[in-house]
Amino acid sequence: MFKYTFGGDEFLYVEVSEEGMSLEAFFKAMAICSKLKERNVKGITEICPANASYMIRFNPDVIHYNDALNILKELEGEASSGNPELETRIIEMPVFYQDPYTHETLMRFRNNHQVRGEGSTFDANMTDLEYGAEINGYASVDEFIKAHHENPWFVSMIGFVAGLPWLYQLVERKKQIEMPKYLIARTDTPKLTIGHGGCFGCVYAVRGGGGYQMLGITPAPVWDPEARLDYFKGEMVFLNPGDIIKYKPISENEYNKALKQVEDGSFTLKIKKAKFSLKEWQENPLSYNKKLLEVLNG
Repeated sequence: MFKYTFGGDEFLYVEVSEEGMSLEAFFKAMAICSKLKERNVKGITEICPANASYMIRFNPDVIHYNDALNILKELEGEASSGNPELETRIIEMPVFYQDPYTHETLMRFRNNHQVRGEGSTFDANMTDLEYGAEINGYASVDEFIKAHHENPWFVSMIGFVAGLPWLYQLVERKKQIEMPKYLIARTDTPKLTIGHGGCFGCVYAVRGGGGYQMLGITPAPVWDPEARLDYFKGEMVFLNPGDIIKYKPISENEYNKALKQVEDGSFTLKIKKAKFSLKEWQENPLSYNKKLLEVLNG
């Protein structure tokens, strides 16, 4: 059920689903935003897709608010029928799990975490990876890390800070990794930390505050105002809603080598074009994910 809310004289916010986050809701929001962009409606100046929602900005001197609303309702009907498909990219992103950088930071902020305090059911020295493994029912950190990287992640939106991707893992709902955010947000998070909060993963594009659990770190920049690396293709933000990320575990030596390549401008990522069918994925998520990864490794 769609919910439409006006914000002042220039904004219209649309909730695609009241049932919470889902791949289906993300697809509907992106499909509507894509169709709206194709129409190039005079007076609609900005289109911003988000998690199970989107927002537009319009010029009320050019288009009446009721006309803008009617256009979106028309697109709602189009997006709710058929088999949504997406021409996108699948990207292999290296991750150094159990790294010393996020470990030092997370231990520095234990007083902000659920493990803090007397009477806690968790050891105060527990890492975020150990915490994630325990609350998600994995027997070991290694099993948890495998669950985190073995299936790809869907970029549902970009935001919060410049270039930061929100990521939703392409697995059945019952297999979703779930982790609460820190009780009190940190004032520091290393740049390019791989985080997780609720059902969402993220890549911290810059160093700064944050509340997501810290699982590892990647050498791959996702935001660069100078767009120095070739995969940015002249844009300061690398990832887009609809992109698909597959994490690849790397060692400390591999991480350090990649950092040097970032510094000298030779670092690159494996990126392949792919088509994603929501219907086919719904029929057999694991089998469909395997086909996606064959595209990446082909």
